[in-house]
Amino acid sequence: MSKKIVVTGIGASSPIGGTAPESWESLLAGESGVRTLEYDWVAEYQLPVTFAGQARVKPTEVLERPIAKRLDPSSQFALVAAKEAFADAGSPEVAAERLGVDWATGIGGVWSLLDAWDTLREKGPRRVMPLTVPMLMPNAPSAAVSMHFEARAYARTVASACASSTESIVNAYEHLQAGFADVVIAGGSEAAIHPITVASFASMQALSRRNDDPATASRPYNVDRDGFVMGEGAAALVLETEEHALARGAKIYAEIAGGAVTADSYHITANDPEGRGAIRAMQTALEQAGATADEVSHINAHATSTPVGDINEYTALKAIFGDRADEIPISATKAATGHLLGGTGALEALFSVLAVQNRIAPPTINLIEQDPEIPVNVSSEPQPLGEGPQLAISNSFGFGGHNAVVAIRSVD
Repeated sequence: MSKKIVVTGIGASSPIGGTAPESWESLLAGESGVRTLEYDWVAEYQLPVTFAGQARVKPTEVLERPIAKRLDPSSQFALVAAKEAFADAGSPEVAAERLGVDWATGIGGVWSLLDAWDTLREKGPRRVMPLTVPMLMPNAPSAAVSMHFEARAYARTVASACASSTESIVNAYEHLQAGFADVVIAGGSEAAIHPITVASFASMQALSRRNDDPATASRPYNVDRDGFVMGEGAAALVLETEEHALARGAKIYAEIAGGAVTADSYHITANDPEGRGAIRAMQTALEQAGATADEVSHINAHATSTPVGDINEYTALKAIFGDRADEIPISATKAATGHLLGGTGALEALFSVLAVQNRIAPPTINLIEQDPEIPVNVSSEPQPLGEGPQLAISNSFGFGGHNAVVAIRSVD
């Protein structure tokens, strides 16, 4: 018999807020977290893209200095979001062997890696920090969260590009269903706004180049969208079985009703134009939720603001929802936050949790002229979802053909 898995805590550090509540309030207010990068290296390397969605609050302003200095920024963000989420969940008293961590990152400790490389070239091997490898390894954020909370059930890492942290939530759902833990801290983090990543994404024509107006650069579904905007930060959800949550008197935000992971096996960067992997992921997530497509009342779309990606996702949505794909309130929240890569799925799942709890679909900013080929129900203002039970899906699709979808149901 399947267990009901619920969300009891949330935390975030994003380009639009230093906490989950701040990020949600800014999202509803239609704020943009994207701005010009004020670093010397932008001009030094003549980067063709000069803006990104930087975290509104630096993790070093939150963490104690002795802790922060031993962590790559990707791990710093992870710890900030996880600490907020665990406290929000009431700091559940759970045996260390029954507390797990499912965490994700798309790129990992790129700053630690390349800073060490610069030190080696300029100052020699004796000056390279001894902690370089523990700081740069992709599992460092998961390890940092695990060690902080003494979570000994397990500490696992997902690295599946932009689908990473949605996959971590799916994994947490499955691990709780399997009885591997009673409480799981799940989420993802990314801190990859670095000259090499900006240059690389720009070189492949993936980034928007609206340097003159960064705040409106990410414009999903707009007819003149020209690429995604890089973002950074983290988001965390505390998940547990409903039985465990009720036994300790925890507040419950929403239910993680199902989730699925599939692969396109199509192309290293492009997603399948027929959306077959995305379709299977959405279908399976709904099957796990014991729901039909007709029950879905809200969608947080992957919607990165790329010319091809937005259309391909719409193709998959049409296959699942038919004509309702043009009626269901859809939010494309990357317009406000930018694309947090490995951390984006967790942040969007968090937004979906709050959407079904508050029965409101957050706005999609920067929608000036909607692409007629994508006639979805997207609004520049918050949309009420109505009364009664709510079911949302949150989609994430990543380089390499990774697809991850989570289904989120309201609780009363």
